[in-house]
Amino acid sequence: MEESDNGQHPEGEDIIHDVLPVSGMYQNWFLDYASYVILERAVPAIEDGFKPVQRRIMHALKEMDDGRFNKVANVIGSTMQYHPHGDASIGDAIVNIGQKDLLIETQGNWGDIRTGDSAAAPRYIEARLSKFALDVVYNPQTTDWQLSYDGRKKEPVTLPVKFPLVIAQGVEGIAVGLSTKILPHNFCELIKASIDILKGKKPKIFPDFPTGGTADFSEYNQGLRGGKVKVRARIEEYDKKTLVVKDIPFATTTTSVIDSIIKANDKGKIKIKQVVDNTAKDVEILISLAPGQSPDITIDALYAFTDCEVSISPNACVIIDEKPHFMPVNEILKINTDQTVTLLTRELEIKRHELMEKILFSSLERIFIENRIYRDIEECETWEAVIETIDKGLDPFKPQFYREITEEDIIRLTEIKIKRISRFDSFKADELLKRLEEELKQTEYNLAHITEFAINYFTNLLEKYGKGRERKTIIKSFDSIDTTIVAANNQKLYANRADGFVGYGLKKDEFVCECSDIDDIIVIRQDGKMMVSRIANKVFMGKDILYVGVWKKGDERMTFNLIYLDAKTGRSMVKRFNVTAITRDKEYDLTKGAKGSKVHYLTANPNGEAEVVTVKLTAGASARKKVFDFDFAEIDIKGRGAGGNILTRYPLRKVELKTEGVSTLSGLDIWYDDSVGRLNKDGRGQFIGKFNGEDKILVLYKEGSYELTSYEMTNRYEHQKIAGIERFSPEKVVSAVHYDGENKNYYVKRFSIETTTIDKRFGFISESPGSKLLVATTLSKATVAIDYTKGKSKEKFTEELILDDLIDVKGWKALGNKLSVHNVKKVNFIGGEEPIVEDKTVVTSPEAPDDAEAASGEQKDKAADNSSTDTKEDNGYGAGQTIELDF
Repeated sequence: MEESDNGQHPEGEDIIHDVLPVSGMYQNWFLDYASYVILERAVPAIEDGFKPVQRRIMHALKEMDDGRFNKVANVIGSTMQYHPHGDASIGDAIVNIGQKDLLIETQGNWGDIRTGDSAAAPRYIEARLSKFALDVVYNPQTTDWQLSYDGRKKEPVTLPVKFPLVIAQGVEGIAVGLSTKILPHNFCELIKASIDILKGKKPKIFPDFPTGGTADFSEYNQGLRGGKVKVRARIEEYDKKTLVVKDIPFATTTTSVIDSIIKANDKGKIKIKQVVDNTAKDVEILISLAPGQSPDITIDALYAFTDCEVSISPNACVIIDEKPHFMPVNEILKINTDQTVTLLTRELEIKRHELMEKILFSSLERIFIENRIYRDIEECETWEAVIETIDKGLDPFKPQFYREITEEDIIRLTEIKIKRISRFDSFKADELLKRLEEELKQTEYNLAHITEFAINYFTNLLEKYGKGRERKTIIKSFDSIDTTIVAANNQKLYANRADGFVGYGLKKDEFVCECSDIDDIIVIRQDGKMMVSRIANKVFMGKDILYVGVWKKGDERMTFNLIYLDAKTGRSMVKRFNVTAITRDKEYDLTKGAKGSKVHYLTANPNGEAEVVTVKLTAGASARKKVFDFDFAEIDIKGRGAGGNILTRYPLRKVELKTEGVSTLSGLDIWYDDSVGRLNKDGRGQFIGKFNGEDKILVLYKEGSYELTSYEMTNRYEHQKIAGIERFSPEKVVSAVHYDGENKNYYVKRFSIETTTIDKRFGFISESPGSKLLVATTLSKATVAIDYTKGKSKEKFTEELILDDLIDVKGWKALGNKLSVHNVKKVNFIGGEEPIVEDKTVVTSPEAPDDAEAASGEQKDKAADNSSTDTKEDNGYGAGQTIELDF
């Protein structure tokens, strides 16, 4: 477009520009940036498991490698020749690799992943490649190369790693639009899994964290998105007033765990006095409990409210052919295993070619010297004549070579020194050829049996580098923790019954009980309405409150005994019911719903107790007997919606408690689930028995001690330390075989449990070093098989012994009798019989009262209305029949 002389556009002409929409620019720029971050920064390549910065660090370390340690500052400088970014990112990446203790040997203060302490400055710490890295990561002959960013040097596209490194070390990265999180797996298990894949099996692999702890991988989903891993610290009882944390969850530090514990204590979720970090070589965090706090419940609360339990969401993403792929770790392992086979094949092929070349030249050299071809070139005047003479002299032997003889081969022959020719030994030459041919034969065999060769390769890796790399994380199923049960009682519940307010802010009103700030509160009012609501500072739940308390979901033991007036019929109804499930803030009618109905009598019974009450009718009632007793044990426990049984049709004046009741519930069936070390009522694991009232559990420990515990569902047991667990019966006798470390003899003893202290261990074998428990059982006629020798003879004998016949019942502190006069070598428990123990448990089976209404309409000793016969009332219901109502 032309312009005028003064630089202005001619009049009448529009200015035209090339217009590029901003949206188009943004789309391209964003896509380019996202691709760059994904491929060059955040996500590892599947071939070697490295991000670009890690790969360049490993390449720089190999370039610098001379067997000695190098300052990390120098390694950073060398890496910057290949990595176009700052030294800080490179330094952090080196420290990250070094802390994984696999590819880099470290020297100096490299920080601590357990405490969160950072490494010293790069100028103070040193690094060199580990022997494992030198064996597995590098091979210039099988490496694909590319120019560095400035074109001055060559760097590997990917390193030829012959090991599933990406899932061994784990990796985490956040890119644009996606992220990756591959959890670290156990070195030895990965090698064994690779061997299984080569054998045609489908192995299962689970993460293994350097910080140890215990982990539940039931929802791992092979590391794909949507999976979840729960990791817990290892918490043990140091004593009844102190807990000790010995391992911490992956991705946490002792500092973050302690901070979370202090925060939970400040919020009142747990109650502790002090937290002390004694971490040195091993993790050790001591937690001192507040007075009256249960160690078992506090452990659960630590898992529920602190970083002692964390949930990790894996997201396995790797780069394949310059594209991100989400895939399960089993598939990544298979790809890595197949890649290892491919790399081993390439190395063998290269080795075969090199051996064939060595054999070819050794043969040429021998022919050249033994046939004195070198003398034929003495009269040659030109270089071309020399080449031609040697070539002609080799003609008779050319058919024996695997390829044509080239001019380069002939030139190499001319370079042989006279000294070598003069000292040529045909015998040594034959030996060399023989060795090379044997090596070539073995290489050919390995190529033909590449799978077997790869299995041997992995086996050698395991033998060479597997020691000290055993699994650190314990695989275990976790039980879900009910936070409402384990939360510490950090609030006080108050109630204004008349006005209908409840909460922890009504400090001037009636104190009800201690509770936590996440509890649910149940209220039953005078009008027969029931409601459950979350506790708060102040909540209105309706006027004229008769009962208020903490509600526990699914509690089948808490039983309410209720007598109410049905306003529609004028009858007084009686019912017993549980409240196991509700909708919060919804009113439920415990009566038949008639307007004007009201409650005469109400009790809440934590263990299904059924009291006896005295019922007093009004003076004007036409009943012959105006005062009678009623036992709540006579009716069954139903749902909250049941209408109940008829107590009396006459006007009721008053109901008074006559005698306290006993539980009408059968014994509580309890099981022990050894996979989580917890008791349950759901039928999981070993059936322990029916429990009532003050019943206890007997635990026999492998260390040679016993303990009595309650049967609370919050109890925790270390299954690996338990020799037996059962319902405690004082009549049962414990039979034990133990070895005394001081006397160097085997002993048998039988004793009754005479102690009554709860949650205290009592040792029943010697505390001398070397003492150990071999058998502990409450079975009668317990039988063991012993292997023994006589005198100095080495001949072994076997004998079966019934422990009941060897010794009478004595005190639990007694040493016992010698098991045998001979030299006992081995003791095996065979079995026994369950002793017959009188069951003193009384289970009340309620029976319905008799129907005894007189024809005259007068009442007998008990209200005829609470009977359960087929006598029909005016409304068509049978007297005493439970009436189910839908509200």
